[in-house]
Amino acid sequence: MRVLLVDDEKELVSTLAERLSFRGIDAKWAVCAAEALKLIETGQFDIAVLDVKLPKVGGFELKKKIQEKKPDMKFIFMTGHGSEDDFKAGSAQTGADYYLVKPVKIEALIEKMKKVLG
Repeated sequence: MRVLLVDDEKELVSTLAERLSFRGIDAKWAVCAAEALKLIETGQFDIAVLDVKLPKVGGFELKKKIQEKKPDMKFIFMTGHGSEDDFKAGSAQTGADYYLVKPVKIEALIEKMKKVLG
């Protein structure tokens, strides 16, 4: 499994990537949409885990940009803001079915990724 993690909290996203790597999951990370799009250009990923609130280009908009380049890629969103209802309202437009509330538990993230990927 190859995963791209995108969150503007550098310590959080780098720690998640490291913990996934310890579990045999190939994880790369970025702190903004521009970095994520560069990684998409040069690497192959099965799934992206995106923070909803990113500077300049938010997670839902980033999903659209990634899908233009990688239409088969799967997505999970993370949010530290708002409620489940807020997430559902915003995600209805983008087709995002999966989300996790921060702080993200590594076991819950892995379980959700496996579910998304089938």
